[in-house]
Amino acid sequence: MKPAVSPDKMVPVTILTGFLGAGKTTLLKRILSEYHGRRIAVIENEFGPESIDNELLVQDSEEEIIELSNGCVCCTVRGDLMRTMNELRVKRQAGELNFERVIIETTGMANPGPVCQTFFMDDEIAEYYRLDAVITVVDAKHGMETLDKQEEAQKQVGFADRILISKKDLVNDVDYQALRARLVRINPRASITPVDFGVTDLKVLLDISGFNLNTILDIDPDFLLDEHPDAAHDHDHSHGHEHHEHEHEHEGDCNDHCGHQNHHHAHHDDEIGAFVFRSKKAFDPERLEEFLGGIVQVYGPDLLRYKGILYLKGINRRMLFQGVHMMMGAEPGKPWLSGEKPNTKMVFIGRKLPQEIFTRGLEQCLV
Repeated sequence: MKPAVSPDKMVPVTILTGFLGAGKTTLLKRILSEYHGRRIAVIENEFGPESIDNELLVQDSEEEIIELSNGCVCCTVRGDLMRTMNELRVKRQAGELNFERVIIETTGMANPGPVCQTFFMDDEIAEYYRLDAVITVVDAKHGMETLDKQEEAQKQVGFADRILISKKDLVNDVDYQALRARLVRINPRASITPVDFGVTDLKVLLDISGFNLNTILDIDPDFLLDEHPDAAHDHDHSHGHEHHEHEHEHEGDCNDHCGHQNHHHAHHDDEIGAFVFRSKKAFDPERLEEFLGGIVQVYGPDLLRYKGILYLKGINRRMLFQGVHMMMGAEPGKPWLSGEKPNTKMVFIGRKLPQEIFTRGLEQCLV
């Protein structure tokens, strides 16, 4: 289905998530107070005591959609997110509301997955709104404990395109680095930045295009070093997973072999983790499609984000693919250049994914 609105006319949407007390609302207040002339619609999953209403509201908050004093609008999702977004769209098209982008602030306990899926499942939303990115705020002081106790917090990290660490000034560097290493293990494709909400450059938070297939697949290099002890100096393998064999006794939980450098920290066996598949051989397109379709059927609920640049037989350009849970999409990317060695790089982030099953299955799809 072709979008009814051209991509540059679509309204970009940022999902802002993070655990209770991490600083989401502080960040949101700052975005709203600083973006003068840039009209933003904020959708809040709930009005808590710390919501933005106390400073910026103009009208009585009994209404679901409220005009804020700075020209932005705010709504509460008392009903359904799809309905709220469609209401905003109708009012904007009728000229009753004026906004250029949407920020959805989820509750502290929320898993961002269903919110992301809304943008793929509902045609009216998919053709009008463009999901830009998931931004997750992690509290440096309580982050470790929260990740230990709450799987939802791990999901928020796993879904992120960008991770912001707040309150870094409250911890020492050893603890900060340990938290950062853990976040990389859970999600090696999100950039991680310490933030001071008083001074962070907000421009780097909007228009990230994390859900755009054309965006580069960045993977934290520390993750690859952790994952493959010899990957740093060993580029001659026909494909990059011969040295996974020693890991398989860990039953595919890719976190067990990741953090041996941190001897002074207890190991955290997170439910959510990531692994990377790389190969210099081409995939057979039909076999790959069949295998990925099967994997998504079986493991879809546990797959948070997966993304890749694929080298397919008979196609002289890279294929870009990504997915959220059961929703998967692919499109052609740039042609391989003459001096370039085509290769595949895929990252899977999810809950207790059986790395060995994925790796073996993908290897069987190679030509």
